[in-house]
Amino acid sequence: MNKPNAARCWEEARRLGLIVIASVIMAVNIKSFVQAGGLFPGGFNGLSLLIQRSAEKFGGFSLPFSVINLVLNAIPAVVSFKLIGKRFTVYSCLMIVLTSVLTDLIPSVPITNDVLLICIFGGIINGFAISLCLMGRATSGGTDFIAVALTNRLNVDAWNYVFLGNAAMLVVAGLLFGWDKALYSIVFQFASTQIVQLLNARIKKNTLFIISDDSEEIYHKLRESTHHSATLFHGTGLYNGEPRAMLYTVISGDQVKKMTKTVHEIDPKAFVNVIKTDQVAGNFYQRPND
Repeated sequence: MNKPNAARCWEEARRLGLIVIASVIMAVNIKSFVQAGGLFPGGFNGLSLLIQRSAEKFGGFSLPFSVINLVLNAIPAVVSFKLIGKRFTVYSCLMIVLTSVLTDLIPSVPITNDVLLICIFGGIINGFAISLCLMGRATSGGTDFIAVALTNRLNVDAWNYVFLGNAAMLVVAGLLFGWDKALYSIVFQFASTQIVQLLNARIKKNTLFIISDDSEEIYHKLRESTHHSATLFHGTGLYNGEPRAMLYTVISGDQVKKMTKTVHEIDPKAFVNVIKTDQVAGNFYQRPND
């Protein structure tokens, strides 16, 4: 097996492993924390639990979590398949199916009855599971399918609409099951979001200022490995008055470590300044999810 094929197989195995682990963690979290606290996580998992509990309380019958979740995700999966990518959708569907089935199969084992602890630690575990899924370049499904499709293809910021959808779901949950459950669910979702933002370096952006005498070679490596371009500034080093060259570029957070190492392999004396970037407006290359 040649190196490109071996690398491809390793990458696919890595994605598969991350998604399987993420689905197991998410299912266990739902049965150990979410259901114990009567919480409603964001997205279609929360909507599935809302429908399931409403059927039990007001209809007197039980609906499997897997059936509800798979039906809700059917149309968004088709949208994702057409607008985002085939492999991205297949891996995401695998995450959805495994999480749904395992949630029905795994027995409920409450770890604590303290609702605040359930919210905080359940949210942390949920965020960790989502982060693993994102590292595998997939999603846990539902509203994420639609948000990614609209953001990538139509340049529409759909995440605010996802937030409004979650808020509407919590209002309904509060009306049906009590406002304490809805308010505690906000704490759960907040903790989950913080972990995702902390661990998912891909959504972060960093600005690099690279001062080096080998700026041309560094730029070609930058373009080759990250697909990002750069701007070259010429100036004067005030310490010794010599002419200096500085590259300016913005790359994804998960590319910083590799790029910094590459720069110092080319020029061990290079000076690299890494700055966190809150927002970029313009033509910023987004690595395909597929």
